[in-house]
Amino acid sequence: MTNKTTSRFPAILLGGPPHAGKSVLAYSLKEALRENGVQCYLLRAAPDGEGDWSQLAQPELAQTLRRKGKHTPTWIERMCRDIAYRPLPFLVDVGGKPEPWQETLFDQCTHAILLVKDAESQALWQELTAKYNIPVLALLTSKLEGGSILEADQPILTGVISNLNRGQRATGPIFEALLARVQALFRYDYDELLTIHQEQAPTDLVVDIPRLYRRINPTRSGLTWQPQDLPAVFEYLPPDTSLALYGIGPAWLYAAVASYIYPNTFFQFDARRGWVEPVRFSKNRSDTLPINVKAEENENCLHLKLDLLEDYLVYQPELALPLPSSSQTQGVILDGKLPNWLYTGLTLFYRSAQYVAIYYPHLDRAVIVASQFTKGPHAVGQVLSLADCGPFNAETDPTPS
Repeated sequence: MTNKTTSRFPAILLGGPPHAGKSVLAYSLKEALRENGVQCYLLRAAPDGEGDWSQLAQPELAQTLRRKGKHTPTWIERMCRDIAYRPLPFLVDVGGKPEPWQETLFDQCTHAILLVKDAESQALWQELTAKYNIPVLALLTSKLEGGSILEADQPILTGVISNLNRGQRATGPIFEALLARVQALFRYDYDELLTIHQEQAPTDLVVDIPRLYRRINPTRSGLTWQPQDLPAVFEYLPPDTSLALYGIGPAWLYAAVASYIYPNTFFQFDARRGWVEPVRFSKNRSDTLPINVKAEENENCLHLKLDLLEDYLVYQPELALPLPSSSQTQGVILDGKLPNWLYTGLTLFYRSAQYVAIYYPHLDRAVIVASQFTKGPHAVGQVLSLADCGPFNAETDPTPS
């Protein structure tokens, strides 16, 4: 078979049987690459409910929030589209049990890392990658315990990697060897990628998130955004200028910046779609709503729980969704596993509320991203516990605003 990819960037398939530790390895690679200044995107091409939050949140909370979906032809078609037109180097976690009709994903990938458990699973996944002419960068055997062993580094990196436990980053010499190999393939300099995407940006001003972080946190290592950084972000940004925000950051960062510069135009870089605007919401009736909305409220707060009814939500500039109205004496808390551009649009929709906050699972708090208050517990950058806002009335289906 021939590879049908149309992107200039590599896409590395991560394959292997279920429960081998692929999600942990993929997350560890992605985080280490970004810390080394390598721009990439981790595409979870299996609808298993995994995400960065599932690695960062407390295990009990992660298990509660996780919702497994189903492979469908539409899902596979959309994943193939995202891989084929990727605007960055991709890591692609394809899951552990692909059916033959799902293998079109393989035909969009340029390389593979195989994480197996035994000789049987090794033979199966080597056969699959050979079928689609995908060069294998590494063949690793996953063990629950014991030490990691680097057996060979040429032509294929082989060995044993152990202790791929949820909530922990992979470490050790074989992980470092794998990281070096992936980093060499994802050789695009960050500034080179930034220049490519700046040229495609729909605004003159492009704000680079890593540079923004270093500007306001010159003594803090890493790129770990904290809610209390938001006031300093606002001081740095021009308030009355349209801008595009580029790079990796939490949903609450995008939403806060979009609200701060409103009504000026805001764009954000989406690793699947390139430059996008926040979604707008219409009052048009739709028989097939892609999101389920449940509302809890009291006189002080409206808590919206949003749940995707489809495993993959296609970006669209306008979305028909019955959102409940809020009063100017209420705050709004947005809660759900949603794309960043959807959170940004929801924040702008509720911009007249007392405040808007986004619930973040690994903090188990809601981060205030827009507010009528300049000081106090409801100012931008503060965090709220859901318990601080209750008790709520029983959940109700929303009425259109």
